[in-house]
Amino acid sequence: MSPTKNINTETLRNWLETGKEISIIDIRPIQERVEWYIPQSIHINAYDKLKANDKSAFQGLHLEKHIPVVVICAGGKTSLIGAEILQNQGFEAYSLEGGMKAWSLSWNTAKITFPNFEIIQLRRTGKGCLSYIVISNNEAIIVDASLSTEIYEKILEQENLTLKCVIETHIHADHISRSKQLAENNTVPLFLPHPNKVIFDFEPINNDTIFDLGNIKIKAIKTPGHTLESTTFLIDEKVLLSGDTLFTNGVGRPDLKANNNEALEKTKKLYQSLQIVLALDENTLVLPSHTSQPVDFDNQPIQTTIGFVKKNVAMLQLNEKDFTDIILQRIPPTPTNYLEIVALNLKGDLEDINPIDLEAGANRCAIS
Repeated sequence: MSPTKNINTETLRNWLETGKEISIIDIRPIQERVEWYIPQSIHINAYDKLKANDKSAFQGLHLEKHIPVVVICAGGKTSLIGAEILQNQGFEAYSLEGGMKAWSLSWNTAKITFPNFEIIQLRRTGKGCLSYIVISNNEAIIVDASLSTEIYEKILEQENLTLKCVIETHIHADHISRSKQLAENNTVPLFLPHPNKVIFDFEPINNDTIFDLGNIKIKAIKTPGHTLESTTFLIDEKVLLSGDTLFTNGVGRPDLKANNNEALEKTKKLYQSLQIVLALDENTLVLPSHTSQPVDFDNQPIQTTIGFVKKNVAMLQLNEKDFTDIILQRIPPTPTNYLEIVALNLKGDLEDINPIDLEAGANRCAIS
């Protein structure tokens, strides 16, 4: 019998990117599936049977034998058992190497075009982190880099772009920032919202900071709440990079690294910041730094408008007291390893770091 086949995340990502016909079988316990999953995957309640090496684990599952099957679990071990069973049944079956932990680094893109600029949205489909390359007249600024630096550099080369600088909306708690490394690799300035507690050199972003990029201007708007340094960026008066202040269906959590009193004060700051943001033109496009759902390989940007969220996100229609009460009642579980991630992002040294282990787990930045 031939050994069970593995498939790595980059191959699966390419298959999904190119629209290859495949079946993806998620055999994790349902509570893990609910938190995060791979687009197009099918959940099968087979985990316990596979752990017991029960050959009937996939009984009742109807799949086309001419379509390759990829079996996934949390870490890539139990899926080997499932792939072997399917292989013995005549399927071209694979186990996803590293499982959902490894998938957290997978990504896809979408592009948004305007008369004077365009934006490439890079989406970590396995984690929900969104980063951006803003482009005008062959110049680029990268915002909230969360992927390997090589990915951004390859796009810069393919698009024949000159990188002017790298910027961040805030100090992140759910993923390792690659912004410092990206700026150093390309010998460009790193701009960070001020004040913050990082221990390396950077250029400060204040409320009056304006970035000139090609034919457009990008204006910084201080929006403390999610973190005290949180900042949003208004691009050419048309697009708001809203960081973790405002999402398509909610707002950023204000409680991380804060006691009850501090969380209360940060929630009040968040409310006031949202009033500034919501006063923008209703047609302003909102592009957040995170999404709470896996991102399909459909080239459709994760976006909303100021007008849409004002009308459809109920908590944005509340007064300050009711908003504060609702937010503090809906605080989700804290992100996995967030204290360690924040410490690393403040230090800026990523040597000997395994991002797969450190960043594993669902995105929990939003309250909706």
